[in-house]
Amino acid sequence: MSATRPRIGAHVPTSGGMAKRSIAYALEVKAEAIQVFASNPRGWAMPEANAQADAAFSSKAAELDIATYVHAPFLINLGSPTVATYENSLASTAYSLRRGKEIGALGVVIHTGSAVDVNHVTKAWKQIHEGMMPILNALPDDSPTLLLEPTAGQGQSLVKRLEDLTNYLEALEYHPKVGICLDTCHVFAAGHDISKKGGMKETLDLLISIAGADRIQLIHANDSMDVCGALKDRHQNIGDGEIGVDPFKELIAHPAIAHAPLILETPGQEPEHSREVALLKKLRK
Repeated sequence: MSATRPRIGAHVPTSGGMAKRSIAYALEVKAEAIQVFASNPRGWAMPEANAQADAAFSSKAAELDIATYVHAPFLINLGSPTVATYENSLASTAYSLRRGKEIGALGVVIHTGSAVDVNHVTKAWKQIHEGMMPILNALPDDSPTLLLEPTAGQGQSLVKRLEDLTNYLEALEYHPKVGICLDTCHVFAAGHDISKKGGMKETLDLLISIAGADRIQLIHANDSMDVCGALKDRHQNIGDGEIGVDPFKELIAHPAIAHAPLILETPGQEPEHSREVALLKKLRK
């Protein structure tokens, strides 16, 4: 891969096994990087690993030079005022990081979550610090990085806008194993206008000023069904939404994301993702 341009790929299915289905999907859409769920994305179940299957997947991914990322379950909310949700979130985050290591993933994505209640915000930052620091400090050097993904800014989101990432990074003591996953649909929904000329560069420059370029380690490349600032998390195929194609050219050209793969989380399967991967590769040229 080029040292100055990001890899391009997609979130891929795992049903039928990662070594078979996920790799076949990656080859079909010509993905250079993939994202997978290592467990049910809508549940707390933490199934035992199959070491043989993990080895088969990681060796195939390495052989084909496909970089792998894990998306942790959507239920995770480290800022939740509900004790059971908070405790399950910690356990699920630790599990996802372990599973990521077992399959050779470079990063594990979690949503930054919500305080749910406006009166819980201060306590949310405290509990994130108290619960996550032991997990982060116990990570081995070859563990994947924990990637914080800001949401669309709805409700009592802990990261309503990128500036709020400062609170999250402070709560995690700017730990070296913490990075950022920027979702283009989410950041647009939250009110950062990446659709205007220069808007993507402006937003990335802002993120660099907040977190540093080295922490930007993954991009979820999604168009948006809704207008800027709508606070709605509805992904659209690139070029078919309110963001449009040109901002993605601006994104790919930015030096800060040279080593941050673009992962599609857009509607459709192989036909749609093949077209979008090809489009993004064309923009990369």
